[in-house]
Amino acid sequence: MTATKQVMRFVFAAAIVFTAWGCSKKQPGTEAVQPKSETTAAQSADTKPIELKYSIFFPPTHIQTQTAVEWAKEIEKRTNDKVKITIFPAQQLTKAPQCYEGVVNDISDLGMSCFAYSLGRFPLLEGLDLPLGYPNGLTASRIATQMVEKYAPKEVDDVHILYIHAHGPGILASKKPVSKLDEVKGMKIRATGLSANIVTALGGIPVAMSQPETYEALQKGVVEATFCPVETLKGWKQGEVIDSVTDSSVIGYTTAMFVAMNKQKWDSLPADIQKVFTEVSKEWVDKHGQAWDQADKDGYAFIKELNHPVISLSAEEQQKWKQAAAPVLEKYIAKAKEKNLPGQEFIADIQKMISEAKAAAPAPTK
Repeated sequence: MTATKQVMRFVFAAAIVFTAWGCSKKQPGTEAVQPKSETTAAQSADTKPIELKYSIFFPPTHIQTQTAVEWAKEIEKRTNDKVKITIFPAQQLTKAPQCYEGVVNDISDLGMSCFAYSLGRFPLLEGLDLPLGYPNGLTASRIATQMVEKYAPKEVDDVHILYIHAHGPGILASKKPVSKLDEVKGMKIRATGLSANIVTALGGIPVAMSQPETYEALQKGVVEATFCPVETLKGWKQGEVIDSVTDSSVIGYTTAMFVAMNKQKWDSLPADIQKVFTEVSKEWVDKHGQAWDQADKDGYAFIKELNHPVISLSAEEQQKWKQAAAPVLEKYIAKAKEKNLPGQEFIADIQKMISEAKAAAPAPTK
């Protein structure tokens, strides 16, 4: 073998050894094709947001749905997108009367509806809806939330209550003008919860139904009137199927509405996430109350556009309506006492807070 051939063999062998050594080292980019370790998989799972379903009976265009959407966005923002809330408006997930039980039974993680749609289910909190002369939605929302926090009734132990909001004073909207108590006698009036007792006390015939059913009932003459906050006349378009509004705010009732979370779901949330829900919910009590009041203003503007009259009761008639509604309060207190519930104290607290709110309110501008 010549010297030249020996040199060539040596170089070739060295190249093979060098290549083998190089291939044995980890090359840039090869990590991407390696299987994920259990630790890596766990880290990915930790970044997945907590997904929650929120059932709301209001239509998507309603100001209360829009306010709830803003609440959900704020929760997502303050948790740095660790929470994702999907809203199902217009009874898509649960009907209004079944919303609370839907939260209890995990059909939805969150729910917004009226206590009044489950008559008898909330014996103490029924007192929130009594004809106590609520001046506006902001006051009603603040009082309702404070009362639930103060009394912590066992009847809502099966959910986690985030907050309560409530509409402005319920008034009478009818297909014919009503200016006297005597004209209510025998009238079929849509009502829910304790407002049905108000109708009976005034001499009318209560017909129980939720807001989503009311438009058609008025349109078809199933009912001749509805007890409602003015906002429904625009928010639910009911102004289109009535002809007159009676300002019966002297016995202004409200309808308290819960925002509740499934208890097990709440308990499963990390403490920092729970803190965000609590803080945002506290802020949104006023936002919902203010939204109710704005909606009432919009409702009055809407019925003005439709040329519907707003009838004011005379001082004499106001007193008659107030006296006629008084037994509703007495009945509630008696029923609460039978159940060993502090109904009388509950009502006294609400009346005191209403009086304080009215006293603190700025004088109306002329």
